[in-house]
Amino acid sequence: MVAEKGLDVDDTNGVLSQLSALEVRAKRRRVTSPSHADALRTRLDALTAQRERLKAEIHTLRDVEKRKMELNNRCPEEEEEAEDTMTGKLLHLMAKQTQLKELLRVHNITGGYNVAKTREGEGVCLTLATGYEGAYLDTYDLELDTRPALKIGRHNVPPFIPLGDLGERAGLQDDVRGFLDALGAHLNAFVGRREQLRLVKELHPSVTVMESNAPCTILVLMLSVPGENKTVLCTLNYTDRTRYLPTEVRFDCEDEKLPESPEWKNNRKLFMEMPVDRALRAMKDTTDQIG
Repeated sequence: MVAEKGLDVDDTNGVLSQLSALEVRAKRRRVTSPSHADALRTRLDALTAQRERLKAEIHTLRDVEKRKMELNNRCPEEEEEAEDTMTGKLLHLMAKQTQLKELLRVHNITGGYNVAKTREGEGVCLTLATGYEGAYLDTYDLELDTRPALKIGRHNVPPFIPLGDLGERAGLQDDVRGFLDALGAHLNAFVGRREQLRLVKELHPSVTVMESNAPCTILVLMLSVPGENKTVLCTLNYTDRTRYLPTEVRFDCEDEKLPESPEWKNNRKLFMEMPVDRALRAMKDTTDQIG
């Protein structure tokens, strides 16, 4: 019969071998299917439990956010009345904890600058203190909007300080502390230059301030040379706005040889290495070169 159907013995054995293999595979599936189904049911139960837990957490977070908004809008007396129940007390504590965590996070990423939350958590106000020669001077406030993205809001930073450029160069979105450090360098340098100008006017009445600008990056002084009836124009340029020392010092005088003399070359070095009010004092005390 096998020969009549066109199959030889080898073909028959090959078909039987395939059928045998299929039968063994089917038996294995029947053996392993129950355990596989049990594993699926276990996984389903775990996912269901996780879903319920997440739902509960979401519900709690919504209550906490609602409580935070209420805290921002209530006076202390209303807060005490709202804490009568145990649930109210718990939500109040959770809301306070969340507020503190948010402020702590901002405090950490800004490198320890003084921070205050504004506009119901949608912004933070930072205070940057400035100083010169160990004395605290002005403080500047800067508001950062945190939602939907971090950006510069209201501030009292002088308009000649390029906030936008500083934010782009430092990468405000990724490095808030780098941006604040750069801004602090600009503010401290400006305050230092301005304080030097004030000290020159106060401590050196014989020196005339001929020119200065708002950011104090240009300062022109008229110096008188005792006993020679000569005057010298001293021009200080502060091209690096993160420093309170000049990057260029130039002397102009009718006597063209005077600025190139060893004494005035040393004076140029003094202006480059120390604040202008101290350089003037050094010139007057050591060589009596100015009136």
